[in-house]
Parts: sequence; structure tokens; C-alpha cells
Amino acid sequence: MMRSINTALSAAAMAFILALPGCSTNEAPVQAGARAKDLAAHTAEFRQEIIKVTDGVYVAVGYGLANSILLVGKDGTVVVDVMESRDAAVPVKKAFDRISKKPLKAVIFTHFHTDHVSGTDVFTGGGNIDIYSHEKTLEELDRVSTVTQEITYKRSMRMFGSFIPKEEFANCGIGPLLKFNDRTVFSVRRPNRTFSGARMKTTIAGLNLELIHTPGETDDQIVVWLPDKKVLIAADNYYKSFPNLYTIRGTRYRDVQVWARSVEMMRRLRAEYMVPCHTRPVTGRRQINDTLADYRDAIQFVHDQTVRGMNRGLTPDEIVESVKLPPHLAARPYLREFYGTVAWSVRNIYNGYLGWFNGNSAALNPLPPRERALRMAALAGGKKALLDRARRALKEGDLQWALELSDYLLQIEERMGGALEIRASALRVLAGRSGNANEKNYYCSQAMEAEGKLTLKGVRITPELAHRVPLAAIFAAMGTRLNPGKSRDVMKTAGFRFPDTKEAFTVQVRRGVAFIEPSFPERADITVTVNSRTWKEIVTKLANPAAALAKGDVKIEGGILNLVKFLDLFSD
Repeated sequence: MMRSINTALSAAAMAFILALPGCSTNEAPVQAGARAKDLAAHTAEFRQEIIKVTDGVYVAVGYGLANSILLVGKDGTVVVDVMESRDAAVPVKKAFDRISKKPLKAVIFTHFHTDHVSGTDVFTGGGNIDIYSHEKTLEELDRVSTVTQEITYKRSMRMFGSFIPKEEFANCGIGPLLKFNDRTVFSVRRPNRTFSGARMKTTIAGLNLELIHTPGETDDQIVVWLPDKKVLIAADNYYKSFPNLYTIRGTRYRDVQVWARSVEMMRRLRAEYMVPCHTRPVTGRRQINDTLADYRDAIQFVHDQTVRGMNRGLTPDEIVESVKLPPHLAARPYLREFYGTVAWSVRNIYNGYLGWFNGNSAALNPLPPRERALRMAALAGGKKALLDRARRALKEGDLQWALELSDYLLQIEERMGGALEIRASALRVLAGRSGNANEKNYYCSQAMEAEGKLTLKGVRITPELAHRVPLAAIFAAMGTRLNPGKSRDVMKTAGFRFPDTKEAFTVQVRRGVAFIEPSFPERADITVTVNSRTWKEIVTKLANPAAALAKGDVKIEGGILNLVKFLDLFSD
């Protein structure tokens, strides 16, 4: 009886919810998506110039993926965010120098992303300048420099179109281009003035500043509020596009509810000038209020409707079909899907709450990709028949199906010529139709890879980049590089001492598992004593281990050959 009552109440509640405005499943909302010509027109947003926002506040737009902001105070200047590389930072620094000759007093990082921090020394001149950030920025800088650097770099290069020919490239959705590739020279320094609370108030060069922790696109995100000037530097919590609630280059889960709350906090500051760290400034209290309210509502809507679909038992694919922005939000120019998309956001939210499993038993233990591909070929009447069907799909303009069939074929034979041609052709047509920069650039990049025109290499490691990563981060990442085949039967312990930093580490391999801790082992098969700078250059292949040994820079107990074999366990 109680179950019947609860069922009836649940049904009544669902009926009430479905009767609310905007909840009808039969609506056909306006799409926030963009067409290829819209994306091309969006390039005007990034025309290169230094914009004077108000007295003492200037923003460099169009010099790289991100903006850099100059604040001119009584006896000095502050720079907020410093571009993605030295190449991107140099012209911005020259432009800022023409505005003010006052000395630089501080740099502020709004968050850790490469396009905001990698031109530091261009602005500081290598001098002892304070760098402000949230304390989480230090952790994030270490993580991306070690654990996921290789795959994130490759996916970023595709997403930002760094190797796409100019005639095929439009923009990056939130900037004209990313001045970052396998030849990039980084210039990053670790912040030395961090805070852990919700807000830090400080005065620099006579400017009253509030650094406010507003997690959104990243957990370490801060906005900069100038209360005397009513200027809000919005970091990456707002830019003129539907936000990247998920990024296809890959990242940790972005908590969209937290992001929505941060945008609401920003709105309540009642700014008269808002300076995003991508795209152009927004002026006027009412305009800023309405823009941030819409932005918050769009994020909240996608979150709530995704969760609603989850609770109805829908899979991510099914929810993607049903969740579209309401017409009044979809029509806003700052919510067009030039950068993020509603569909990708839905999938991220689902995964953030429920993980990878979609609730369907068939998805619990799917067939391996190659096995599934072979069975698809058998259903089609053989590999040749499957290839013919893929060609037919391409010819008929059924591009997504042609692309998916090419995946099956390439699982069967990695470099199958006909399949690669179908894949490249489908990707190029899809790219030509896309109005989302990330999607278009990824399609183009993978088309070039299928054609043999692009092979993505690893990020270029410079001594500067190697030396800025703490030893703790390097050792923490070692476990992710352990080769399980090579180490399956190995039980070995190595101890590492670094006299210059007074640090020590244990690396123990236990039959396919690496146990690592920041202390020297009581017993070790191998011990290594070395200067931290030398060791960082050895592990990043900037220095020759044999030369370092010959010079006496490395002292080994337990045998050189044993050390070489031990380190080889951490290679493919």
C-alpha cells in the first residue's frame, strides 16, 4: 500500500513538473549552435588592439588566445595574465610600455592555464616581481606539467588548430589563434603571493584590489575586482561564447553548479566595466548585469535539465537530444556555441554525477573495439562490403555514419588506405560545416593526420620548463609511467637524495605497481645522490646520463647498470 501511495505521489509530482513553463518534452527550442559563416564572422571579435576600458585600465585583445590586462597605478603598474608564450607576450609588452613607463609592481595569474601564464618573464624581465594567484594554482601547474602533459598537449593542438593551414582556419572561438606549438618557448614563474580563502584584499601601486576565488572553468580561478573603478576582470568565467563546461582537450570535472554560483557572485559586484580574459570588454552596469544573469541561467539550465533527464533514467545520448537552451538564451550573441556546446556539457555533467556507466547492462562489459569491428564487418558481408558501405555513406552525405564506419575499418587494419581516405573526406566536410571552433579545428587536424600530413609530437621541453617543476611532482608522476609488462616480476627499491634541496624519495617497484613516497628508504637496492637540476635534465632527456656520470654529477650505489634497468621499467 505504501509503495502504491509513493508511486502515485511520484507520478503526480512528475506531472506537475512537466506542466511547468519550459518543461514540455514537445518543445522545439531555438538552437544556440553556430554555422560556419557565423564562426568566420566571429573573428572580428578578436581584431588586434589595445582597448582603454577606463582611466588606468587597458586590455590587449587579439594578440594571442587570451587577453592581457594592464592596470596603471600611482607609482607603478600591475599586469593581469601574461599570454601563452614569449612570442605572444613580446608585442603586448611593447604596447603596454607605450602606455606607461612606470615600473611593474606585480603580476596576477587568474588561473593556471598555459595561455594565461607562459609569457611571464617577458613582462618581469626576469626580475624579482611578486606574482599573485590562488594557492590552488601551484598544485595545478605541477599536475599539468607532469601527469597528463603528453595527451593534453596533443589534444590541445588539434582543438586549437595550431597546425592547420591558414586558408582552412577561422579562429579559436575565444581568441584569434593560439601562439603555442612544438617550438614554443615558455616563460613561466611560480606565484609567490598566494591566498587560500575566499578573498584577498591588497593595495599595489596605489590600486585597491580584491582577488576573489571564483571557481568555474578551473578550481583555482580568481576574478580581480577594482572597487574604486568598478572594474571586474572576469578571468575565464565569462567570455563571448557558450562556456566550455567541458573541453575536448580533456580536463578534470568542471563543477557547473559552482561555476553558476561564481557568475552570480560576479554579477552582484555591480560592475560598470567587465574585462574578460578572452573576447572584448563589456561596458555599462545594466548590460553587465543582464549578460551575467543570462550566462548564469544558461549554465544552471543545462545542469538542471541534465540531472532531470538522469533521474528519468535517460542515457547521455538521449539527454543530449532533449536538452536545448530556451529561446531567449539561445538568441543571445554571448551564448552562441563558438567555443563550448550544450551537448558536450550534458555529457560532462552526467559523467560528473554518475560516471561512465549509462545504466544499460550492455555497456557494462562491451566488446573490445577490434572484436566489435570484426563483427560489424561480418554483418556487412566482409571487410570489403563494410568499406563499400562506408564509401556509399560518404557519397550520400551521411557523414557521421561514414566516419563511424571508417573507425571500424581502421580497427581491423590500422592504415587501411580506403578507410583513411573516407575518414579524411568525412572530417573535412564536417569541418567545413561546423560553426564551433573546437570542433572544426579538431576535425581538420585529424583529417590531416589521416592524410599523413600531420604527426603530433610531444611538447618541447626547455631547461626553464624542466627546472620549474618541483621534484615532488616529477616523482608523483613516475607511477603513471611504469610499464606493467616489464615490471610484472620485479621487486626493487631505489632511493634518491638531492643535497641542494634537502629532499629525498623512495621509488619501490612491487610487481607492476610503483610505491613512491617523499623520504629515503631504510633499505634500497640502488641509491642515487644528485643535484636536483641535473636530475631534472636527465629525466627530461635534456642531459646525457653518461656525461653526467662521467662528470661526477651523479653518485650511484648498487651499480650503474642496475639503475639503467630500473629506470627502463618506466618507459614504453
